[in-house]
Amino acid sequence: MSHFDTLITNIGQLLTMEGNGPAKGEQMKTLPVLENAVIGLKDEKIAFIGTNEEAEGFRAAQVIDANGKLVTPGLVDPHTHLVFGGSREHELALKQQGVPYLEILKRGGGILSTVRATRAASEEELFAKAKFHLNRMLSYGVTTVEAKSGYGLDEETELKQLRVVQRLQQEHPMDLVSTFLGAHAIPLEYKDNPDEFLARMATLLHTIQKEELAEFVDIFCETGVFTVEQSRAFLQAAKFLGFAVKIHADEIDPLGGTELAVELGAVSGDHLVGASDVGIAQLAKSNTIAVLLPGTSFYLGKEKYARARDMIEAGVAVALATDFNPGSSPTENLQLIMSLAALKLNMTPEEIWHAVTVNAAYAINRGEEAGRIAIGRKADIVIWDAPNYAYIPYHYGVNHVHTVLKEGKAVVKKGGYDVNVSLS
Repeated sequence: MSHFDTLITNIGQLLTMEGNGPAKGEQMKTLPVLENAVIGLKDEKIAFIGTNEEAEGFRAAQVIDANGKLVTPGLVDPHTHLVFGGSREHELALKQQGVPYLEILKRGGGILSTVRATRAASEEELFAKAKFHLNRMLSYGVTTVEAKSGYGLDEETELKQLRVVQRLQQEHPMDLVSTFLGAHAIPLEYKDNPDEFLARMATLLHTIQKEELAEFVDIFCETGVFTVEQSRAFLQAAKFLGFAVKIHADEIDPLGGTELAVELGAVSGDHLVGASDVGIAQLAKSNTIAVLLPGTSFYLGKEKYARARDMIEAGVAVALATDFNPGSSPTENLQLIMSLAALKLNMTPEEIWHAVTVNAAYAINRGEEAGRIAIGRKADIVIWDAPNYAYIPYHYGVNHVHTVLKEGKAVVKKGGYDVNVSLS
């Protein structure tokens, strides 16, 4: 084939993220780079990858001159809390004054304030707000994103959040993967009976399955939230019905959530700041992806971060995500997370790129669709205003995106949007 819909020519560095399966441990440390490259697109898919010389004489309806820029797969954000009502900027001053989180909760703040705002918001209001945040993620080069519920903590609102994600998947160019996180916190009315609350959330699983509202089920396994035993029972019930499972594990205390993720065959264990040596060793021997969220530790002013170096040296497949949410990581900028991974997790540029592309895709069961540039795959591609891949995590705090192609269409161009994606 020598005629294409689009040719991207004069690529300075091309990261295809080629390989089989997620990159584990040592595999994350190397990053094959194709220089002076060309990509040919046909019918919204990638039809050619090669050099400028190999593409000589090729023709296309559209030619994009990359002018020596870096080109990569679209980024994948495998852990967000996309749909919520309100915001919590007023809590920042309280945190700066040293007011403990439990005191903020007593004053009506914290996660329960987001629950109130989300319950009060209409589905249309939540849709418009989530679309705004999704557009921003797209502008930063993210083309696939996971979105959790978890700010309803009741049947009606949890389903409302999931229906917003379902509608966004249908109406927005971004690929979304939906996760039911009804077991995100214990509402005040169930603080003395969390098992009853979990049973209530479990009754939603049949409706979620029937309406295809979520692919994953997640739970927050942590001190003061749900125990390992409660988490095991809840996720086992979800697995029995055919859901894939994830787990918020060992964010603060090493309770054994990491080990539980491996035991259950969870697709990912997320946070893992307090993961034990045993947990890390078990992760390395499993297919569970470690999704690390340095933005959360950074925003909360924590000195302790997930042990990315120990995980990679042990042979774990590590991914990175924003954890976008209104309380502990209010950012849609996965590029910033890449810089934090370098500065706070001591990850190399090579490891970081694996963590935001191929490994992130496998962390949401999209490893065969997203996170790589390969013949036959959807043309989800980012052209960066950068000369090489090391430059992105190095130069922090700005948006390096020049162009985002989603299924071969330019959905973001430097200076503005180029498709029917409203920013309102």
